[in-house]
Amino acid sequence: MENITISIIEDEPLIRSSLVGLISTQGNFTLIHECSSVESFLELPEAKPSDVLLLDIGLKGGMSGLHGIRPIKQRFPKTEIIMLTTFDDSERVFKALCAGATAYLTKRTPFKKIVEAIHTVHRGGSYMSPSIARKVIEHFSPKKTTSVTLTPRQLQIAEGVIEGLSYKMIADKLLIKTETVRDHIKSIYRKLDIHSKTELIRKRIDGEI
Repeated sequence: MENITISIIEDEPLIRSSLVGLISTQGNFTLIHECSSVESFLELPEAKPSDVLLLDIGLKGGMSGLHGIRPIKQRFPKTEIIMLTTFDDSERVFKALCAGATAYLTKRTPFKKIVEAIHTVHRGGSYMSPSIARKVIEHFSPKKTTSVTLTPRQLQIAEGVIEGLSYKMIADKLLIKTETVRDHIKSIYRKLDIHSKTELIRKRIDGEI
């Protein structure tokens, strides 16, 4: 099995020690750099890049792991970056992947899966924790909209409002009293939980009525 060289950037000593211990248990893993900041990693000789970098996204006291991805890739373009994080929100995921990371794991990921991720990115693939993958899928899934059912008369009046008709014009068009139109509009706004014509138009555009 091909030897994989690994570097670590992690400012929490306990977590860094655990990662070092993990790497030492794998016969084909070789730890070549162990840093507590992006800045110290960037000062390493270009002649000795690692195959894979385990990078903490939430580094303190200097450049964050997220902001460090681009300069690291510029200096060591062949190094595959695996983000290790306590965050699993979609915004951070996409920023990291767009910046050049090839894997995104939470720090709750079992060691066995971290080893699997290292092998995967070294073979040219990408890897995400199941919770991260779910976030990505949810981000791209069609957003569910809640449709509110109005009565036929309420729909007629709502359409009149959207068209810009006055209460009296709507009343004349539908052969009802202006006060009746006003009462219907109050009911429509309560049903839709809105307070203005602009919000009513937005509901129509979004397909919620």
